[in-house]
Amino acid sequence: MGGALHKVVEYAKCMDERGYDTFWMAEHHFQPEGTELIPNLLMMAMHLCGVTKNLRIGCGFNVVPMWHPLRLAEDYAMADILTGGRVIFGVARGYHTREVETFGAPLRDQNANRELFEEGVDILFKAFEGKPFSHKGKYYTIPPEVPYRGYTLKEITLVPAPERLPVECWQPIQSGSERAFDFMAKHGICGIIGGGSAEGGAVERHMIGFQAAYARRGIELELGGRLALGFQFHIAKSREDGMSEAAKHYEENMKMFGELRLVRALTDEQIAAMRDPRLAATTKLPRVEDAVKAGGFLTGRPADIHRAIEGRRKTLSGRRPGGVRHAAGDPPRGPAGRPGSIREGGHARLPPSQDRRSGGVVQRRRRARECCRVDRDVLATLERRRSRCDRRDAHLIVVS
Repeated sequence: MGGALHKVVEYAKCMDERGYDTFWMAEHHFQPEGTELIPNLLMMAMHLCGVTKNLRIGCGFNVVPMWHPLRLAEDYAMADILTGGRVIFGVARGYHTREVETFGAPLRDQNANRELFEEGVDILFKAFEGKPFSHKGKYYTIPPEVPYRGYTLKEITLVPAPERLPVECWQPIQSGSERAFDFMAKHGICGIIGGGSAEGGAVERHMIGFQAAYARRGIELELGGRLALGFQFHIAKSREDGMSEAAKHYEENMKMFGELRLVRALTDEQIAAMRDPRLAATTKLPRVEDAVKAGGFLTGRPADIHRAIEGRRKTLSGRRPGGVRHAAGDPPRGPAGRPGSIREGGHARLPPSQDRRSGGVVQRRRRARECCRVDRDVLATLERRRSRCDRRDAHLIVVS
């Protein structure tokens, strides 16, 4: 399993060499079934910033209920300072009972999980300011009123605090409730609509709800502003070949994420059938062909995938290009179980004309149009970030 960590490093180095902007990773724990095993995103981000030159690293996402918010705030502040602002913060509530409940936080009780998450995020943003603060809530009292050097402790300060304020923060969008959107708008949090939500047809509803929440706080966003869209994808010689090659991976993906209620289009009957082979023959189960038709799964040549993303972008007024995407399938494995080099035939390879090592020239801000493993300008960037850097095109990939 440790080989997956080396694969992450290979991906990051490959993207950095080719001028991509941002590489995102997901926090997961206790998962022997696959490669979802980066338990500490900020620790991994620090390492990746040490082996790359320009690549930004995104936390997609730190599961707040599993962390003490002050420890998480301290870790992010250190990463922000020591990497010169190359680490992007992200927060989430969690969705694996095996993970969240094992760490002593609630998940089966969704109301308690949301309360703990919101209180934790409130504390994070208070702490990020680097000013003395206190907090008294349902789950945390910060600081405790204890004697300290001759006085009673009333306030506490995060030392050191992040150097770049306000902190750029991203959060996944699943249920798309008004409460969730209002909370995101309260802290200026950006949203990622990915995977199951895209296939469930909820994208436009989420965009409108998100926009309305910001408007209630007096902030006018264009439709899709401060949002990124998610698509699954598979690169192949043709659309038909792509569906054929990706089918088994897509089905396995459905078995995992459907059970976790992350694919909004699935019914209870379909989820039960994927769990029990005896029911599968009599139940209409999701197919990759259906996902391609619905627009949640992209496949074909790189140019085909790029064209589909461009088409989607043009339907949204004022949107910059953006996307969060999972690849269906996996690069070939090399000796000793290590992943095969993505520079030498893995599916993240760019055409020779875009590969610096084969004589091509790729400017840092230039779009890698022929390689759709990593998307263009995923961040639909916050105004505050645009004011402090001149990057016009950002790119993102999620390894979970």
